[in-house]
Amino acid sequence: MRLIFSVLVVSMLSACSSIEPWVQPYERANLADPIMNPVRDPVSESYIHHVYDTREGARGAGLVGGGGCGCN
Repeated sequence: MRLIFSVLVVSMLSACSSIEPWVQPYERANLADPIMNPVRDPVSESYIHHVYDTREGARGAGLVGGGGCGCN
């Protein structure tokens, strides 16, 4: 039982090693390229979003952050 517990503790502590970012600072310019945007046509995306909001009854809920309490 002690062996299992010690192996579990060691494995949990080894998971707490330093976290390194997957994207290096010099690679961030490639991600900011407009070709990386998943939306090909912003006009049709706006229309599809409007139809989704109307159908779901959640008008504006997809793009607005925060709740109705004013805590953005």
